[in-house]
Amino acid sequence: MADRRLFTLVSILIGVSIVLTYSLSVYTTILFGVNEFHFALRQAIFGIFSIFVIWLLAQGNPDKLLTPIGFTLFIGSTVLMIAMPFLPEYFVSAVGGAKRWIKVFGFSLAPVEFFKIGFVYFLAWSFSRKYRDHDGMGVKDEYIRFAPYGIVFIGAMFIIAFVQNDLGQVVVLGLTLLFMLMFAGSSFRFFLTLLIGALMFFIFFIFTAEHRIMRIKSWWAFAQNTVLEIFPESIAAQLRVPTEVEPYQIGHSLNAIHNGGLFGTGIANGTFKLGFLSEVHTDFVLAGLAEEFGFVGVLIVTIIFLLMLYRIFKIANRTKDSRIYLFSLGIGLLLSFAFLVNAYGISGITPIKGISVPFLSYGGSSVLAASVGIGMVLMASKKAKMD
Repeated sequence: MADRRLFTLVSILIGVSIVLTYSLSVYTTILFGVNEFHFALRQAIFGIFSIFVIWLLAQGNPDKLLTPIGFTLFIGSTVLMIAMPFLPEYFVSAVGGAKRWIKVFGFSLAPVEFFKIGFVYFLAWSFSRKYRDHDGMGVKDEYIRFAPYGIVFIGAMFIIAFVQNDLGQVVVLGLTLLFMLMFAGSSFRFFLTLLIGALMFFIFFIFTAEHRIMRIKSWWAFAQNTVLEIFPESIAAQLRVPTEVEPYQIGHSLNAIHNGGLFGTGIANGTFKLGFLSEVHTDFVLAGLAEEFGFVGVLIVTIIFLLMLYRIFKIANRTKDSRIYLFSLGIGLLLSFAFLVNAYGISGITPIKGISVPFLSYGGSSVLAASVGIGMVLMASKKAKMD
């Protein structure tokens, strides 16, 4: 294996997720009437299998396997996402009217998680061929060159945001696309205009769904008192929303973080997981971690995560193959943005997006898909000069 340190760091994070799933899912097991080890056992099965997948992919030949695997993920998951609304109920799982999971042997898999990995590979493969530099190109010419990718992304955005009702994934994918585009060779002017356009589209998507508007209002009800202090009262009064829009999830999340203090309450001793935070072992796993292991626990996990990202970006930096450079970079960006979006959401800095923490949140699809991405990076690292 080309980078044993990366493999070890990811394995540690998966191990931590199994422990957290067991500790934080106690109320959920009672609520659903299942065995106390139900969620931990499922996470352990996916976690161990994911570690094996990483090891297996790392043994492969990048020149022969990287492209077939990448395009299989991209095309296969796209077809599944398009087909899911038309599949029968016994084959798919629906939450809030949106069909996001396919049932396979008693487990549920989310195609969008695997689509993200395939999409990053598709961008890396294509950018490495078409984006050499922008010398002599105006912004208009760069938009013409970008148009096919924009169409692909808008199509994916429609499926994920409208059909699957999952705007958070679009945010992560959009940020990854923008930064990959910049590192591929586009000009900063083009990057800036595209970023402004993306923000406008994001606002449009928010105002096309009532539940997204309510989520923004809920977040603003929490954040407004701090933000509006810098404005004159006449302006602040116009921007203030009624306080009955109670952001209870963010409030309980912050209380859990505060309750953990420096060293935490100790494993299994947290209280906010007992019905105050819904399914804390999924989207609010960082809040649960903060309560039971404190600031020190969060710091250690964050350091491990940052070391993992460092190894990924190091692989990108030490290869002369632009396809591998962009793919490794894209996987690192994908994991980074998912972690940041979740961390900002549970701390009240931004609205909650429903994005899981890579390798830490409960969920077989997210762990397995992220592990496939890491395995592909390790396979690709054979063409990089590593120490």
